[in-house]
Amino acid sequence: MNKKYIVKESKIFDEVIETGKKIKNYNFIIFYKEIKESPTKYGITVPKKVGKAHIRNKLKRKVRSIIRIYNKTYEKNYNCIIIIRNSCLDLSYQELNNSLQYLLNKIK
Repeated sequence: MNKKYIVKESKIFDEVIETGKKIKNYNFIIFYKEIKESPTKYGITVPKKVGKAHIRNKLKRKVRSIIRIYNKTYEKNYNCIIIIRNSCLDLSYQELNNSLQYLLNKIK
């Protein structure tokens, strides 16, 4: 995922979580807030409860690759914070893809 599509600042994370809307399913929680000018940006977090660092990093890499593919067809401008839940550990890549795209399509 390109750097211009990533949320890094903790100030933006806090703002989106506190004032944005929320969508969730069994695998993900997505907080989102509409922005005016810049393209859609994503922040990905995984709680330490999910597993050790190499497991959390692997999940984040999978989610980034799903977003990279999905972002080509996405037209609206949002800041999205994606929180990955424990249940994602048992899912295949295709199941993760379906679950995340379902939630992202609900934002449209």
